[in-house]
Parts: sequence; structure tokens; C-alpha cells
Amino acid sequence: MVGLNWDKLLNPQRRKDKARGKSVERSAKTAEHRTELERDHDRILFSTPVRRMQDKTQVFPLDPHDSVRTRLTHSHEVANMARSFGTALVYVYPDELKMPQSVVAERNVPALLEAIGLAHDLGNPPFGHQGEDAIQSWMKARAPEIFEGLDEVALREDFLRFEGNAQAFRLLTRLQIVNDSFGLNMTYAFLAALMKYPSPSDKVNKKVLARKKFNYFQSEADIAGEVWAETGLGEGIRHPLTFIMEACDDIAYSIVDVEDAAKKGLVNFDRLAGFLEFEGAGDACIESVLAKAKEQHHEFRTQSLSAAELDDITMQMFRVNAIGVMIVAATKAFAENLPAMMMGNFDKELMAASDANRLWSLLKSFAAKHIYPHRQVLEVELRGHQTIHGLMDIFWAAITNRNDPLDIGSKRTTPLHQYVYSRISENYRRVAESPDNRMPIRYRELQLMTDMMSGMTDSFAISMLDDLRRRGAA
Repeated sequence: MVGLNWDKLLNPQRRKDKARGKSVERSAKTAEHRTELERDHDRILFSTPVRRMQDKTQVFPLDPHDSVRTRLTHSHEVANMARSFGTALVYVYPDELKMPQSVVAERNVPALLEAIGLAHDLGNPPFGHQGEDAIQSWMKARAPEIFEGLDEVALREDFLRFEGNAQAFRLLTRLQIVNDSFGLNMTYAFLAALMKYPSPSDKVNKKVLARKKFNYFQSEADIAGEVWAETGLGEGIRHPLTFIMEACDDIAYSIVDVEDAAKKGLVNFDRLAGFLEFEGAGDACIESVLAKAKEQHHEFRTQSLSAAELDDITMQMFRVNAIGVMIVAATKAFAENLPAMMMGNFDKELMAASDANRLWSLLKSFAAKHIYPHRQVLEVELRGHQTIHGLMDIFWAAITNRNDPLDIGSKRTTPLHQYVYSRISENYRRVAESPDNRMPIRYRELQLMTDMMSGMTDSFAISMLDDLRRRGAA
């Protein structure tokens, strides 16, 4: 590989504009003064899938405790960190970035990072990552029946390994606008940087970072190829800024999952501090964060606070200090490893290559040991599994039981199946039924179901299942 260059990596062209021969040049006399990458962020922010994330689980079940994160608040926090990360890069490490003036780095790098940070979880189904597991397990259990006629491995793996990252790419490139096939018509730069795993489902390799999962379905393989051609990337090669988005996601969940657990009374600061002191003895990052937290804890004790308030504010300040230390360490690691990224041969998570690796790793270990096995978290897994499997059984029957096997949109065989089919989003049905859809009928049937499942919120999925069962669906 010759190497990547920023002019192509930050390509502001859009697929629809290219198809229509339009230039990205804008008249200075127009009212539009945003750059194309700034417009990307705003398109995401005002989109329906972003609003749906307010009713999607992050870790804990949605409840009246509104301080606990949802998928939306998590995404806003990742976006905020990513934007700050980008700002630090262009002002503190301009020599390392070596960006040409043509890319307007001071505006475009933070804007692009904020946009992909906000969008990174858009494709996740309800009930957190357990929703993905539930979809995968349903597909595996029904494989002999549902994959009849799908001989190509990648077509089957798209569903057996169903992936929220790939669904986000599909959502933004295919499903959001109903009058054409360009989705939200995002820039090539955005679409390239959004792809954490630039690989198809049949080439997943857990030993290779860029292939640990996959980021596009076969239905969008041509779009992925177009994006790579326009940005100088290729299969298995990440956009350098993708490492930053991943790092901000890693930082956010590793710290705030612990803070949320403390707000719910599952853990406290003393328990966390004891764990970090024992497991992280001698680590400079851990010692600095704990020293600051303890100093502030001592200061807070002099005020008239209840035990719960004292622990809550101490955990908040621990979160602030830990994020600060980890962002600085990750920024430094990015600047140091950027040459390898630009050659396409950097194969580590950014946090793992940073001075804050031990802090990040131990926070994840603490959560795995003291938070994720908790009953309230397991409730999400059980409720999500039962709800998603129940809905998929019902929708599959409605999708497949129709008069004309070769026409997905043909009349269903019973009034109940017709009603259930009508409850699938009209937009998703239009894409599945389109005569321009080149995928096999069985693939389109399965994808129509996963499009619907992924688009649901937690409460909508639960109420939908209740409604369909009241009407006689099994």
C-alpha cells in the first residue's frame, strides 16, 4: 500500500451529488456557511434514528432514574469526547497530522469526529447488545428452514452474525429517505470513518482488529466499495479517525457504566478505589486519578452531604478526572501511531496503545465482575431475548405467508398476517419490495425483518409484542 492522504480521507463529496454530476463547491453568496462535514453532523442530529435512541437500553433497564444513561445519552457523550479529541489534535499536534490547508482541519476534523460519535450506535436493536445476540440466536435456531436457497456463505453470515454496525451503515445509506436509494446522502469521509470493521460478514477474524466484526451487509457491498474508492481505503483498512471514535466509545462505556451502577447503588467509590489500588498498583495514570479523587472526596466530606450525596459527587469527579487523563493519553497515542495508521498497518485499539491502557482495562474488569452479572442487567438480557424472539416468530410468519412467493408485497394469506405485515415500517417495506432490489427473495425477507427489529425502541418492542399477541399472533 502506498499510503493514505488526508485530501481523500476527508472527501466531502456525497454519493447522490456524484451520481448527478454535482460539485461540492458552494457560492459564497448562499446562506449556507457550514462545511460539508459540519452538515453531516447536523443531518445525523435531526434524524429519526437518533431520537429513537432515547428509548434504547445502554446497560441497565430503562427506569424512572433519569440520571442513568440511555443509548442516546451515551452517544452524545461519545460525540462530545470525539469532537474535543479532534480539536486537541488540530491545535496541539498539527505537525504530526500534516493536513493540507484544503481540508480546513480546524473545522472538519472535530465535525467529522462528532458526527461519527453520534452515529456509531444507530443500528443497534433494542435491549442493548443483547438485542444483537437475540437476533443471531433466532437465526441460528431456524437456519435449516430460513436459509433455503441462500447458498452464498456471506448471505447467510449477514444474519447469523447480525451486526449493529452494519445496520447503521445500511440505515444511513439506504433506509432513511424514501424517494431515492441514497439514504441521508452522507459524505464519503463520514461513511468511511463510520466503518469500524471494514470487512464483510464472511471474512470476520477475531484476531484482526478491523475484522473482529463486520460493517456492511452484502446488500450494501457496492456502496462500501464506492466509499473505499473515493477515500483511498480498502477492505480491512480503517480510516485513521475511526480509531478515535472507537477510543471515545471505549472511554465512555468503561467509566460511565461504573458511574451508572453507583447511581443505582450497586457499587460505590470505596469499592472501586480499593479494586484499582490493588490491581493497578504502580500505574501512573491510576495513581494520579485516585489521588485527585481522594483529595476531592476529603474536601467534600467537610460539607453537609449525606453518605449517598458524598459518594455520588465523588464518583462524578472520578469520572471527570478519569476521562481527562484517558483522552490526553489517547490523543498522544494517536499522534505517535498516525504514521502506521496512514500506511494501513496499525492493528491495535488506541486505548491499548496508550499510557492509560491499565486504567481502561481495569475499569472494564471491574464492570465485568461487579456490574454486568447483576440481576438488573440480566433482566435486560432475558426480557430482550424473549421479546425479540417472540416478535421475530410473528413477523417471519407474516412476511413469508403470502399469495405470491416471488412478490414480497403481495396479499398475505390471512387477515392476521396482513395486519402484522402492515405494522412493518412502510419505508422498510418499500425497500424490500422495490423492483430495483437486486438481492435474492429470501435475503430480502430476512432483511425486512431485521430492519424492523433494529428500528424498534425497547418500549415499542414490548408494546408491539403485547398488541400482536392480543390479536391472536403466536
